[in-house]
Amino acid sequence: MPDLNLPPRRKVQINLSRPAAGRMWLIFCCAALGIVQSALGDKGSSLIVALSALGSALAAELVFTWRKSGFAKIKDGSAAASALVLTLLLPNQIHPAYAALGALFAMAVVKHSFGGLGSNWLNPGLGGWLFVRFSWPDVFGRSLEGALPGIIAPSGELAASALDGKVTAFFNNTVFSLLGTKLPSGYIDLLFPGTPGIIADRGLLALLFGTIVITAFRVSRSRTPVVFLAVFAVLVRAGAPAVGGLLWQGDVLFALCSGGTIAAAFILASEPASGAKSGAGVLLVTALGAFLSWVFRYIGLELYGCFYALALMNAFTPVVRLFESRLFYSRKGRAGEAVSGGAA
Repeated sequence: MPDLNLPPRRKVQINLSRPAAGRMWLIFCCAALGIVQSALGDKGSSLIVALSALGSALAAELVFTWRKSGFAKIKDGSAAASALVLTLLLPNQIHPAYAALGALFAMAVVKHSFGGLGSNWLNPGLGGWLFVRFSWPDVFGRSLEGALPGIIAPSGELAASALDGKVTAFFNNTVFSLLGTKLPSGYIDLLFPGTPGIIADRGLLALLFGTIVITAFRVSRSRTPVVFLAVFAVLVRAGAPAVGGLLWQGDVLFALCSGGTIAAAFILASEPASGAKSGAGVLLVTALGAFLSWVFRYIGLELYGCFYALALMNAFTPVVRLFESRLFYSRKGRAGEAVSGGAA
């Protein structure tokens, strides 16, 4: 058996350029941008949901850590970031009380029952979303009444606003005309939809800007969202006949701009505490997560299938890390050759 206490043959930990507190506050800012954009279009409802989740998460964090560290744990930003990540996944019209309950579950059960920051196998924000989604499915569904319908949207079938028509015409007459292609109407509206929906989709334009920032600051490995989006996009393009899609006619733009895909790729899939540690493990888990996201959305007919897929991959994190330990850790012999179980 390999000795797991000895140095690894090669690097197994994800190398991040910033400490945990810096990464958490950057994620907090990224999520806040999307929430603010959504709030501008719903008279502040999204902001109220966010404040409810934030207040609940901070209060829970203080209860669990006050005797040992006082306000120190609040300063690391993990509770604040988890609260806003949860907010991104919730409908903008949901009652704030459910956001507060979800945040409380995220802190008390998902985070602290497993030992605190870095010990949790599930992303706290995602855990809080699952708690709300399964505990009050009717409430969650009613909060999305009037949202953009459909799992897939074949090109050219999206309703378009006057602003969308003008912007689309501008790009078609300039950029896309040079490429010999054409952007269908309705896709500009996906960047700032006016219909009810989860806050991550309603604040997509600002969220995209935030993802650029956290990628530039190396909050996580940039290859993770790239692999996730690439695998998911190829599968979507290949089509989904089960829901009326044609082979190699899948609508990639709609898939990437709806269903919380961007938040899933840049925030949930890229979160290091609840993922694999080795480079190969990260790529494998990310690709599998993207595949399951496609399965749940286009075969299982669940618009937010990427959240279920990543939660399932988080559940296998302990198993993945066990295999990583066995593959990447071993005893080194005197001659520098790796041997296992202490054998010469």
